[in-house]
Amino acid sequence: MIKEIIEEDQPRERFITKGVSSLSDEELIAILIRTGIKNKNVKEVARDILLETKGINNLANYSYTNLASIPGVGKVKAITLLSALELGKRALKSNNKVIKIVTDKDIYNLFKYDFINEKQEKLIGVFLDNKNQIIASETIFIGTANQSMVHPREVFKLAVKYSAVKVIVVHNHPSGNPYPSCADDDFTRVLSESGKMLDIPLIDHIIIGKNSYYCYNLKQVIEES
Repeated sequence: MIKEIIEEDQPRERFITKGVSSLSDEELIAILIRTGIKNKNVKEVARDILLETKGINNLANYSYTNLASIPGVGKVKAITLLSALELGKRALKSNNKVIKIVTDKDIYNLFKYDFINEKQEKLIGVFLDNKNQIIASETIFIGTANQSMVHPREVFKLAVKYSAVKVIVVHNHPSGNPYPSCADDDFTRVLSESGKMLDIPLIDHIIIGKNSYYCYNLKQVIEES
């Protein structure tokens, strides 16, 4: 257990005396999982988790089953770790909440956390007023390997529901490659044409990849800075 480690090296003691920002990834994980196993203290188990997942950046990509199968983790610790990640994701999204959309990066920063650990394509509609302020956002579609993307009417049905005057759509590529496919291009074209007919223009389509996104307005991939 944590108390078995030399006191000056205990993560909780360091948290209290030096602050949470002083803790390493290993120490933060040790605080969450609390106990080690036979012949391995909690910090050693935490180190094994980081080695197995190849770092904290990849931890969110591990499923419950895969995380629980790491020696020394098990069901309860896997649930604790994934719950902490989800809580952090929600907090980050809340802190980055954008009321008024000015640039494509505003959209990326607001919605990128919605796609962490997603294994399927998901489409979110973002509905704006005439000042580019967000009225509402809603997940419209979650795709599978043998399904095409949602019909444009589903997007504009919600736009009418929320009395939006502009629409942005955001979806992900689980592969991590944000470059649009031919299907993405076709879908964007039909959405744009539908929006013009209804006088509710599509003002952008953002495709989120791994630490990057594609912006249809700019017709380029932007890497996360």
